[in-house]
Amino acid sequence: MFGFNKKIKQIAGRDRRRQRPQRAAKRTRAYPWTEWSDQKLLDTRICDLGLTIEGSEIAPLIGQLNRELGQRGFVFRPHCWLSDTWFCPDGVPGFAIPFYFAHPRLKRLEKTHMLEIEGINKSACMRLMRHETAHALANAYRLHLRQAWRRRFGRASRTYPDSYLPRPGSKNYVLHLEGWYAQSHPAEDWAETFAVWLDPGTRWQQRYRDWPAIKKLNYVDELMKEIVPRPAPVRTRKQIDAVSTIKLTLREYFNEKQARLKQEFPRLHEQQLHDLFSGKTGRNERASRFLRRTRREAIDLTARWTSDARYRIDQTLKDMIKRCDELDLYVPGQEKQMKLQLIAALVMLYMGSMRSGKSRLTV
Repeated sequence: MFGFNKKIKQIAGRDRRRQRPQRAAKRTRAYPWTEWSDQKLLDTRICDLGLTIEGSEIAPLIGQLNRELGQRGFVFRPHCWLSDTWFCPDGVPGFAIPFYFAHPRLKRLEKTHMLEIEGINKSACMRLMRHETAHALANAYRLHLRQAWRRRFGRASRTYPDSYLPRPGSKNYVLHLEGWYAQSHPAEDWAETFAVWLDPGTRWQQRYRDWPAIKKLNYVDELMKEIVPRPAPVRTRKQIDAVSTIKLTLREYFNEKQARLKQEFPRLHEQQLHDLFSGKTGRNERASRFLRRTRREAIDLTARWTSDARYRIDQTLKDMIKRCDELDLYVPGQEKQMKLQLIAALVMLYMGSMRSGKSRLTV
């Protein structure tokens, strides 16, 4: 955590710029529900939205992914479909993309209800698609059954944990998606390693040359030379949980997603709140008002440092606002210093939750 306060100051000013969604594609397919109110749209079943990848802003990115595979010499191309989240089912040489990428209106709803979009811009989307392509490729060529694959990554059949304890300083794993995702499971270690190898901008030979992870990257490099010209043995075009089968309304979808993130969110103890704030002296601002004013910035920076879900961090802040009012707490110091102390407290809270194994990280 060396240089923590300095780093926060450096990134605070530019964080909002980085989180801005990219502009919608110029040609977006027209749907009748785009003119409906939010309330009417929220009560519509996902299967009734008539969504397709064709004509969406994700379609050109799938084209870019296929070009990257072509430039590497691959015959293989993963098939893609719309569902409720990013995932690649076992045994299927393709992957699902969240349905909200089918239209900017749905992306705005996702951002409103969940405070973020997983794959908010082109760069983030491409990272996710390269990762899912790795899973699809492993299924297509049954790579996880190879002894050499298991020696480097472990057994893909190992049960996925509900949570995992990452080691941020480890150089045995590549860094690609947030949350040190490669450390969560052997299959994710493979997917992250392949994604780094596939990305034309990583220069992995130089970046990882002094890391033990370079052995995995070199293995991927050699393995791909073997399989790129070969047709895949597994060619099913199965689509699991496609949007046409999801009978939840958008309201039910958001309610279920929010309920999962509300479970066991970290909370500051009463003494920690007293240490951070204080009793009233003079004309000091109420702590609850200060938290409401700085809430968005605190969420963005804490999420950036911890890779945790913004909605979950928001639950922590809502809890703090309520309890600060109950305890009648006030802001004791200068605003800039108080912001740093608040963000530091939130980051330490979430990192501590992660170390204790209480942080439920999606894998």
